[in-house]
Amino acid sequence: MRSARSVTALLRRGAQQSTTKWPFRPTAEPRNNFGAVLARRFLSSGTNGESTQHRRVFGRALPNWEKTQSYRGIVLALGASGCLGGLVLVAVDGDLIPVQAFTSTDPGEGKKKLVVLGTGWGGMSFLKQIDTRQYDVKIISPRNYFVFTPLLPSVTNGTVEARSIAEPVRRMLSSTGKQVDFYESECVNIDAVNKKLLCRDASNVRVKGKEDFEVDYDYLIVAVGAMSNTFGTEGVKEYCHFLKELEDAEKIRESVVDCFETACLPHLSDEERKRMLSFVIVGGGPTGVEFAAELYDLVSEDLASLYPSVKDLVTVTVIQSGDHILNTFDHRISKFAEEKFQRDGVTVKTNCRVLKVNEKDVLVKEKATGQEVHVPFGMAVWSTGIGTRPVLTKFMKTIGQTDRRVLATDEWLRVKGCKDVWAVGDCATIEQRKVVDDIAYLFEKADIDKSGTLEIEEFQRTMEKARERYPQLEVYLQRQKFRHVVDMVKISPGDAKEKAMHLNVDEFKKSLAQVDKQLKLFPATAQVAAQQGAYLAACFNALPKKDYKPEGPERIRGEGRHRFRQFQYRHMGQFAPLGSEQCGAELPGDWVSIGRSTQWLWYSVYASKQVSWRTRALVLFDWTKRLFFGRDSSRM
Repeated sequence: MRSARSVTALLRRGAQQSTTKWPFRPTAEPRNNFGAVLARRFLSSGTNGESTQHRRVFGRALPNWEKTQSYRGIVLALGASGCLGGLVLVAVDGDLIPVQAFTSTDPGEGKKKLVVLGTGWGGMSFLKQIDTRQYDVKIISPRNYFVFTPLLPSVTNGTVEARSIAEPVRRMLSSTGKQVDFYESECVNIDAVNKKLLCRDASNVRVKGKEDFEVDYDYLIVAVGAMSNTFGTEGVKEYCHFLKELEDAEKIRESVVDCFETACLPHLSDEERKRMLSFVIVGGGPTGVEFAAELYDLVSEDLASLYPSVKDLVTVTVIQSGDHILNTFDHRISKFAEEKFQRDGVTVKTNCRVLKVNEKDVLVKEKATGQEVHVPFGMAVWSTGIGTRPVLTKFMKTIGQTDRRVLATDEWLRVKGCKDVWAVGDCATIEQRKVVDDIAYLFEKADIDKSGTLEIEEFQRTMEKARERYPQLEVYLQRQKFRHVVDMVKISPGDAKEKAMHLNVDEFKKSLAQVDKQLKLFPATAQVAAQQGAYLAACFNALPKKDYKPEGPERIRGEGRHRFRQFQYRHMGQFAPLGSEQCGAELPGDWVSIGRSTQWLWYSVYASKQVSWRTRALVLFDWTKRLFFGRDSSRM
């Protein structure tokens, strides 16, 4: 394959040999001629490096064209940039002579096929960072938009409109200038052996007999998210709403208005009206609590004045299986939330397990008394944990990951049990390697002189390297307030006995016995998925580089180092909106903030985190509109 520089030189020599004028001249204005139009089009075409080459060559050729109306400059530019599909043309004595086809017409030829399943936080974060010059990238998802999921509860009560937090995928891709193919379809089967995906058209307009198609891949990124977990509870799917997708939020919004409108019908009894205006939320996590707070605000600030005859019949109940709501937050935030709900009249039932969901009530068993209680509802929302999507359930069986809720990956996000498949976001969990599983290998690596015991110097050298491989070791040292790794064996640095001390295998194992207790699963949140997507893209961008120096931790079982550092989650804090313009927040540095000022911090953070200026402007407009005009209670 010839380089652009050598081809340009060849064309220039050919042009110098031409002694006659071109046998044809344009008949229209230069700006309307095919050559000029084609040149201008290619000036703006191509991606990344290609567009730069086009501009450099055509930038010199186009002015000459407009001045002399000669085809010579355009043809030279077309040939030098490879824009004629690889055909090089040289002008010799007024004739166009083909020299050599030197470029491919297929932009993806020679590139590895990289397929991304899903357009959520993990998938879109990956696509923003991936270098498409190195890969033939395709994205497959049944929805052609990205959703800012933290604001889903705000959609349920009309504080924010649904389209304000949705950004079209194709708009996001075009703004990055990357060449990515998008297929609006649902992946129904993953064949990891043959590296094929069976996909199905997800649109409402389909070609009969061609609903299914296959997509090949070399690398696969699974970022399909998760479903709500019903835990096999009877009646949940039939009678409860979920709050995972944008469509779920819109259905809840309609159902709330329907409950109020139905309760105002004249032929209903007071008991029926009361049941119709009973709202039950199963799950006291961040989503369930935020929805309960948003619902209370909607009723107290907007619907109470619109439905004065039934406003006193409204009840909101939160059912939680644990001791407290928001049990993943600091206990101060959890306590404040419970006290605020009590003041607002929101009932919180803790230590209660849902046995069954009927058409008109929820059957609950109280753990303390063992008593079964029926809680009536007009609308129920189920917000408890995450479950596996059907395509992943089938996939997990084929790779030996049965009886699991989500895919298991290693610290580099590689799916266990198959090759060339990675997973990010809610659909996967990282199984970090335990120190106790590698005790024998660590001891052997540390025992350089093969004496069967470790000197403190050997122990310290090995543990310093192990801190990089096992993140839980670093957490353990911080929580125990150990300044040095030698503190793990109950001696102080500089101790006179330090050099004389030796550790056998049992003593070595005992010093590390408590380390693995620091292991924790990452939460299923947007920021985890986004960080995983960005991390994985950085790894893929460096993967084709032959001169890339391995920067990962030293291998415990084997020689050398891992090529990349393992994924490490950096917690940026979390918010818990509690209604009435009050919010709780956990921020980095163990800083806890509660109150109205924290709510304004929530506004500013979520506005800044929007994925485009369009959605940012729409969200800010919705918040401002609500302040002046209230929430819209229309049923569309």
